[in-house]
Amino acid sequence: MAVKILLIGDIVGEVGRRMVCQQLLPLVQQHNVDLVIANGENAAGGFGITPKIAQELFRLGIHVITLGNHTWDKKEIIDYLPKEERLLRPANYPEGAPGAGQIVVTTATGERVGILHLVGRIFMAPLDCPFRRARSELELLKASTKVIVVDFHAEATSEKVAMGWYLDGEVSAVLGTHTHVQTADEQILPRATAYITDAGMTGPIQSVIGMNREIVIERFITQIPKRLETASGPGQLSGVMVEVDQQTGRALSIQRILIRES
Repeated sequence: MAVKILLIGDIVGEVGRRMVCQQLLPLVQQHNVDLVIANGENAAGGFGITPKIAQELFRLGIHVITLGNHTWDKKEIIDYLPKEERLLRPANYPEGAPGAGQIVVTTATGERVGILHLVGRIFMAPLDCPFRRARSELELLKASTKVIVVDFHAEATSEKVAMGWYLDGEVSAVLGTHTHVQTADEQILPRATAYITDAGMTGPIQSVIGMNREIVIERFITQIPKRLETASGPGQLSGVMVEVDQQTGRALSIQRILIRES
């Protein structure tokens, strides 16, 4: 028996949440999706997530929300994280950080799926090594299930590709998030791990990775700091669909998803 898993790329602001509201249920029904994971670290105005928005996304049908380098942007999330196990911060934050970086969930049809969330270090904060932390976290997950999905939230393509090869055959999928630009390198690696460098962005199309393009261009030209704002207008939902053999944990297929408003 196979389990179908949908990872939704970084949800950005109100437009991203609107796209989830409009498109998720039809997508789940069309593809018979068993589990929905979404990166939500930009869901609150492009920077972080609030408990209210997390609850909204869970009500829309998302089972697990991952975060990333913007985990702590909304201070109210610090007390909320330990209370909501379905909201994951990266596992390679230092010991003592609130919340957890992995979870095992049971789908409506009884399949157990492990989700591990890691953040990269190249061009990002110098956190614990994601490669070494992946090994220790996987020891715990493998005691419960063979179906394991890794959301690797990283800036550098090379770091993501390296993680894919490092965990090939160890997990069902290594799916990249963070850059907000969907890549076209989805594949099944030789030892049956599904891989993509970045699942893309769920947010405003007419933007610079979700932000108001005029403000971003002005910042590039003048080099004068100015507060970024999320863009408005038509949106898109980006993500990736992975089908995994429940008995072996081997990936059977991977498919990019991109739905755009006109």
